[in-house]
Parts: sequence; structure tokens; C-alpha cells
Amino acid sequence: MTAMPYSALTAYPLRSARVHEVTGPSAASFVLWSAQQMRADLLWVREGWRSEQLNPLGFGGFDPARLIMAETREQTETLAVAEEALRDGVVAMVALEITAPLSLTAGRRLQLAAQAGGATGVCLIPEGMGSNAAETRWHCAPVFDRDDSTLQCWRLIKNKSGTLGSWHVRWDAQACRVAVVPPAGNGPGSAGASD
Repeated sequence: MTAMPYSALTAYPLRSARVHEVTGPSAASFVLWSAQQMRADLLWVREGWRSEQLNPLGFGGFDPARLIMAETREQTETLAVAEEALRDGVVAMVALEITAPLSLTAGRRLQLAAQAGGATGVCLIPEGMGSNAAETRWHCAPVFDRDDSTLQCWRLIKNKSGTLGSWHVRWDAQACRVAVVPPAGNGPGSAGASD
């Protein structure tokens, strides 16, 4: 994979009327930051048996009042709820947690629903899983920095309409957006800096 200049965050903000995928330990932050940057209300669909919960203190600027959580019995129901919400388009962003591989048919149905409703879909997927129908796939992980707890590394690992890349990003609370930052030692003027 060719390294991209740190100032160019390819395929972000997420393209609307499409379904994207995200994996990794910072996947939830990716979804919340994306919704906040888009100024979108968010429907989050997940299976009710899952024990993990979102912590409102970690929402990084996203107002929890703009989040609707929907719990389902199993993945087939999760897909049905997400598909209907995407097709309806009343909620600008729909996130769905996937626990089993998606068939090409299921992925394509989600894409068609997003296109029909103009909404943005984001599937949170386990490592190594994903649908060929996804517009983009991201891997998101925290980066240790004693001065910035929001620092993350976002890798674009699939992109149907462009190049791949890797960026260090953080949440800029004042500007209410994702900010791309050079990795340590790659700032302007350093030997490893991108031009």
C-alpha cells in the first residue's frame, strides 16, 4: 500500500447514499465522529444479546440525544431494520453491528436501500469479515499519545472508487470535525514529512 500525504483523507467524509464498513477497536468512534461531522441523526441497530454498550462520555462531540438505539433478536432482523431505515431516509445515518458474514445479496440489498433513501449506512464488522458490496472498508485503532486521548489511526483497506491509505486523525472539538495529523516524527519540517 502506498502511503498517502497526511493532509489528504481519501473517501472521507463518507459518501452518502452508500453503505460502508468499519472494523477495529475504534470502530464505534469512527461511526460517532462521522455522524457528528455530517450533522446527522443516527440509528444504531444491534442484536440485544450483545453485552457491550456505548458510553455517552466517549461520544467525542456527538450529542447522545441524536442517537436512537434499536435492539434485535438476531442478524436477519438487524439487516431488515437497517434496510428499511436506509430506504426510508428519514435518519441520515444508520449503523448496524454485524456478527456473521454478509452474503453478497444482503450487502447489495443494503446498498440499494441506501441509494433509494439517500442515507449513509455503516456496518461495524468483526476483523476479517466484510461484504464485496461495501463502498469503503476502514480499520480504526487508537494510537497512544499522552497529550491526546482521541488520536487514532484510520486505514482505508477497501475503496471502490479510489486509492487506499492510512492516516492519523483526532477529533477537533472546537471545529466539530475529524482532523488529520501527521504521525509523530512526520510533522512539517521533519525528515519523514510528506510533501
